[in-house]
Amino acid sequence: MSEYGQGAPTGPREGIGYFARFGVTERMIAETLSAALSRGGDHADVFFQHRVSSDLGLEDGAVNRAYASVELGVGVRVVKGDQTGYGYTEDLSLPALIECARTAAAIADGPSRPGPQRLHVQGGLPDRYPLVRPWSEVRPEEKLPLVAGLNERAFSADPRVKKVNVFLRDEDGAVLLADSSGRVVEDRQPMTLLFLSVLAEEKGRREQSGYNVAGRAGFEFYTPERLDRVVREAVDRTSVLFEAVAAPAGEMPVVLAAGSSGILLHEAIGHGMEADFNRKGVSIYADKIGKPIAKPFVNIVDDAANAGARGSINVDDEGNAAGTTQLVENGVLATYLHDAISARHYGVAPTGNGRRESYRYPPLPRMRSTYMLPGPHRTEEIIQSVKKGIYCVNFSNGQVNIGAGDFTFYVKNGWLIEDGKLTRPVKDVNIIGNGPKALEQVDMVSDDLAIDEGGWTCGKDGQSVPVSQGLPTVRVASMTVGGRGS
Repeated sequence: MSEYGQGAPTGPREGIGYFARFGVTERMIAETLSAALSRGGDHADVFFQHRVSSDLGLEDGAVNRAYASVELGVGVRVVKGDQTGYGYTEDLSLPALIECARTAAAIADGPSRPGPQRLHVQGGLPDRYPLVRPWSEVRPEEKLPLVAGLNERAFSADPRVKKVNVFLRDEDGAVLLADSSGRVVEDRQPMTLLFLSVLAEEKGRREQSGYNVAGRAGFEFYTPERLDRVVREAVDRTSVLFEAVAAPAGEMPVVLAAGSSGILLHEAIGHGMEADFNRKGVSIYADKIGKPIAKPFVNIVDDAANAGARGSINVDDEGNAAGTTQLVENGVLATYLHDAISARHYGVAPTGNGRRESYRYPPLPRMRSTYMLPGPHRTEEIIQSVKKGIYCVNFSNGQVNIGAGDFTFYVKNGWLIEDGKLTRPVKDVNIIGNGPKALEQVDMVSDDLAIDEGGWTCGKDGQSVPVSQGLPTVRVASMTVGGRGS
């Protein structure tokens, strides 16, 4: 930990951490915070961000996209009660920071409050995404064999494959948060995403699907085993569509496969547990703390601590510790996902869920990696319990009404369950229901929890943040299936 007193001399060594390379000093931060509190705000913080992204795309055997982007800027937030004033700038000079701070300060109208007398750089953060090879050290010519190799292997895997698209993205950068208590927190944040899409043709009929993996990691993320899985899953998920039939329609048991089915938990249930929706009385869970909302064997967490996961963070975008939050414990709603504003409103500690898309936005309560913990059942037991139903494998998109929790999800592919067995593949299935009701009807939970590695991105209030999700195999006793079969 280092300390900076406002009366300390300036000098060329005054720069702070990662952002010293951009001329950011502790004195600049202290003066910006003082300007942010000039009209009596209760709290102020500054959020610096630098992010370098690189995209590489391959189509028809040739690279058709290759570009990089750089983000560098700072956002200043002032909080007065439940109200937030915000400003941001890409100009990191002190005059620009002061102007930005005064813009944010306009939310308040009272006597000036003093800024922090000392800044304390907080150390001891977890190391949840250690880097072997940061992306800043990886040359473009090292990435080309990776995408070209996936292209060749996808064509070789099945003669019906006629078109392949490969997309690779990597990010490197850091954030720094300093607030009016004098706390300074910095975090280096890598990210990568790989997507393989396959179009296949058989007897004049075409089908398309794909598979992707993502994580907070460097080039070492792409192990031979992971690349094998990307090719295998992309080709298998496409080829099975030639055998698939339309799903039957009506009310029936639905079994959600372990892994990516967690999208339903995230969208239909998780958002309703974000504290701002409950503070405003929008969520159906607004009066459910301490009350049972699911079977006693249902436990749901939101987790920042899964090493290397896309949704993992060492610290949230308010500088608060980010760990594991138990949302549902033995079927009872235990807490909400809090940022600092909602935590103060409810009189609890922040849960480390204050997140923002970038320096252009203030933080909001957001999920990180949301999943259901393993239950007492076995996967085979769950399948065998269904006389007629649907086994959902690959969700592609959906729509949710956050307040009531009503949802519609599109299942790209799955299986028909007949007499306790997986029989025929199905595709293009719509699952319609209500999140809280579906959670109540979860009557079997397997012990096979899988955290999906997909490149999931969550949108809320115009902001997008990377997230992870997962699920054990789960049976929902009854849901509405929209299909065309009988």
